[in-house]
Amino acid sequence: MAIVVNMPRLSDTMEEGTVAAWLKKVGDKVEEGDILAEIETDKATMEFESFNEGTLLHIGVQEGETTKVDELLAIIGEEGEDISGLLNGGGSASEETKEETTEESASEGSNEDAGSASEVELPEGVIVVTMPRLSDTMEEGTVATWLKKVGDKVEEGDILAEIETDKATMEFESFQSGTLLEIGLQEGESAKVDSLLAIIGPEGTDVSGVAANFSAGPAKKEAAPKQEAPKKEAPKAAPAKTETKSSAPKPTPVTENGRVFVSPLAKKLADEKGINLTKVQGSGENGRIVKRDIENYEPAAAVAESSVAVTGFAIAGEEKTEEVKNSSMRKAIAKSLGNSKFSAPHFYLNIEVDMDNAMASRKTINEIPDTKVSFNDMVVKACAMALVKHPQVNTTWSDNVTKFHSHIHVGVAVAVDDGLVVPVIKHTNSLSLTQIGASVRDLAGKARNKKIKPDEMTGSTFTVSNLGMFGIESFTSIINQPNSAILSVGAIVQKPVVKNGQIVVGNTMMLTLACDHRTVDGAVGAQFLQTLKTFIENPVTMIA
Repeated sequence: MAIVVNMPRLSDTMEEGTVAAWLKKVGDKVEEGDILAEIETDKATMEFESFNEGTLLHIGVQEGETTKVDELLAIIGEEGEDISGLLNGGGSASEETKEETTEESASEGSNEDAGSASEVELPEGVIVVTMPRLSDTMEEGTVATWLKKVGDKVEEGDILAEIETDKATMEFESFQSGTLLEIGLQEGESAKVDSLLAIIGPEGTDVSGVAANFSAGPAKKEAAPKQEAPKKEAPKAAPAKTETKSSAPKPTPVTENGRVFVSPLAKKLADEKGINLTKVQGSGENGRIVKRDIENYEPAAAVAESSVAVTGFAIAGEEKTEEVKNSSMRKAIAKSLGNSKFSAPHFYLNIEVDMDNAMASRKTINEIPDTKVSFNDMVVKACAMALVKHPQVNTTWSDNVTKFHSHIHVGVAVAVDDGLVVPVIKHTNSLSLTQIGASVRDLAGKARNKKIKPDEMTGSTFTVSNLGMFGIESFTSIINQPNSAILSVGAIVQKPVVKNGQIVVGNTMMLTLACDHRTVDGAVGAQFLQTLKTFIENPVTMIA
């Protein structure tokens, strides 16, 4: 049966979209996950992938044309299928088809439309706020923290909540003013895009009917089930744990660098009350400490720890396993890297680079006031220059064509608390070393502080991953699709080297290039690395 694909909502404020480019044409086979088109939104031009399989039977919006969210974009079905009924109906799907495609686009319906979809007549001045799509691949979101509570006044631009997406935890601001009348999801709960998130309106307005009817509507069917307890007294939602004999409270998870998973508001409250966060058990997503955990925290009296009896060389102790729900980011990382590893035939090339000149040049550059350049910045710049000379590496594979990108956008992998994000330095080859350094620091800071925007993490044509600062001398990375290659950068190591027939102390760095063999052959990858090595060993070539 044919599926109607409507213009998706690719940003939280998007009302209409323009088709910048179609990557499929009528008659082409479409697989789930294929990029159908590039859609220009009110914020950025983003790739729109298909959630269906079949044949592209009809294109409803030509390149350069604009249409509103939820209007007919395309029709996918079986080859030769008659779709005249859908087209004669004015390009809109039947009610049955619309209901089926709500899941497929994962983004239909604005806040106002969502209420009508659930056949709810909204009281005057009342606005239904739905789970926004904060990244181009987001299908569901988790409320990490509410920064407003029911009864609070809300101004346009106020931060309502922190929403965890498949890529990052991001602040979600209100586009309306009024009073927060209803919260549809408690902290730690998840729901699909367009599910009820909150209701804003005039103070004192009764919206109980709106909330009850909306939660039964199409957008909420696939969402996490709501608890039946009164909303103001919602029970704590803690990660599932196996039963243990010890009654001592479990501390919250701590990252390898000692950072505790905690919302900004909870951290502020803990500081005010002098509470040690490592002693608090988090009840939010992935064990994250949220506001209610601080408010309900009571210092526990000394509790006997689980005993371990030692007899001779035999140790008898309690065995326990803790289950922590996978975050949206972790699931997205698992999906994208799994798809890359098992779909792209990877091969790896290594090269050792003499870093003596680079170290001397960096020292000289950084002596200039207000200038700071890192070795990673030098590698990023060298990669951009090498990609100009080896365009085969700056490509994307698809079943029918290989896309050669004239633009060079280098992604830089950045570790964050919950996983990994890849901010993108746009038009890297046109930037100076200092401009690259400033851009990397700005975007990395935004990523770690959860302020980075979706369009700042999309569009890369090549990726650099650096673990040298952790003392890792060499490693291999999984390609960040749709890129054709990723460079792994190791630590600078001081060691004996041979120069001019003499053994001297030198500084070297190992680079490993992972290539997609569908687009990059061994000789092409090797030539790229040779050019890259030349640029890094002769930094004067990169100063512009």
